[in-house]
Amino acid sequence: MNVRIEKDNIGELEIPESSYYGVNTKRALENFDLGTRSVNRKLIYEIALIKKAAAMVNHRLKKLTKDKAQAIIKACEEIIEGKCDQEFVVNALQGGAGTSTNMNVNEVAANRAIEILGGKKGDYHLIHPLNDVNMSQSTNDVYPTALRIAAIRLLRRLSYSLADLQEALQKKENEFSDVLKLGRTELMDALPMMLGQEFGAYAKGIERDRWRVYKGEERLRQINLGGTAIGTGMNASHDYIFMITDTIQELTGLGLARSDYPIDITQNNDVFVEVSGLLKACSTNLLKISNDLRLLASGPKGGVGEIELPQRQAGSTIMPGKVNPVIPEMIGQVAMKVMANDYAITLAASSGQLELNSFMPLIAESFLESLELLNQGVIIFREKCIEGIQAQKEQCQANLERSTALAAALVHHIGYDRASELAGKALRDNKSICDVLKEETTLSDSRIAEILNPWEVTKPGIPGGLEK
Repeated sequence: MNVRIEKDNIGELEIPESSYYGVNTKRALENFDLGTRSVNRKLIYEIALIKKAAAMVNHRLKKLTKDKAQAIIKACEEIIEGKCDQEFVVNALQGGAGTSTNMNVNEVAANRAIEILGGKKGDYHLIHPLNDVNMSQSTNDVYPTALRIAAIRLLRRLSYSLADLQEALQKKENEFSDVLKLGRTELMDALPMMLGQEFGAYAKGIERDRWRVYKGEERLRQINLGGTAIGTGMNASHDYIFMITDTIQELTGLGLARSDYPIDITQNNDVFVEVSGLLKACSTNLLKISNDLRLLASGPKGGVGEIELPQRQAGSTIMPGKVNPVIPEMIGQVAMKVMANDYAITLAASSGQLELNSFMPLIAESFLESLELLNQGVIIFREKCIEGIQAQKEQCQANLERSTALAAALVHHIGYDRASELAGKALRDNKSICDVLKEETTLSDSRIAEILNPWEVTKPGIPGGLEK
């Protein structure tokens, strides 16, 4: 293998001649060889976007020649297009508050720009990773800004996906609006309800999640570009500080704003904890819904069996014909992972010290993973589960009739104690409440039908009204 020699203040290292990364990336590869995933590509692309913006601004300020600026911009565009993905090899969990990631981008952009200018990789006299690509920047303003941009883009996607899920649940609410079933509290028979009402409640929870996620973008719009190492702005000119934010706004199309106190943005990561908390709330609803669907579809003959989930794959290697609720199980695990990530984000954000948080890589990895998992998980959940759910009307009716839930409709007509007595008799004799009422009371068949009318027992008011 052909190599080139690069050096830093620690010493010299051999770098594969074909590699666009340099000595800083190679040290990070050796130091953080955890054997797990590398830095999230969406974070890499947004860092490259910032490098592009910085080159544009520094050229306008006459700090970069036209040739250098154009080469850096072209290199960054190729990174954003995914043409250099194989060069971003540093582990996501790294020391240094993201410095290795920033240097990885600096080196790849510099070496590709050098090639564009006709030079050979490693000839940093043409374009230098720090002096040129990283001009007027620090990891500490580039990294958190890139994370905010990547997160905002993902939040918007998640908001749209949640809106689609809400709509799918509302369609089921309408489709199942006339399916009478047994409602349950603490897994015990409770009151009658419509299956559509159950799905309507799911839709309301997801509606809140959609709105929370949509509004979460507001928490991430302030950026500290130009603040450099600790937010004071040293080594960045006043013109650069204002122009870089304007340029990033133009390139992203996002409502980003320069922080009026960049030291705060550099030090504190509570906004990520806050928005992660919204993702955790969404996960709570998704986990609850998925668990409900598994219960309602259980059986199908030996369980509740009130809905049928789309069959997606064989469920057992030893039990022929078994089909498991794999999609609800998938979204349940996604929800659990997001909850776990939220705890990691909380710990990392609270562990920052003085002017910087060394654990930003864990925050970035966990936060972006949660957003990506939720977005894709919600899409799969809707397409492969929710949209294909079928009501088992006969089973819903049978479960309701075998229960004593309808006894609650009698309280205002024969009193709680008498209704309880008849409910007990129905259970002991394995009869329906309707049959027991006919045997044990003077209520006419028409009056019983009026009191136990499905449309009366599933809405506010006194079923059947009160006779004058």
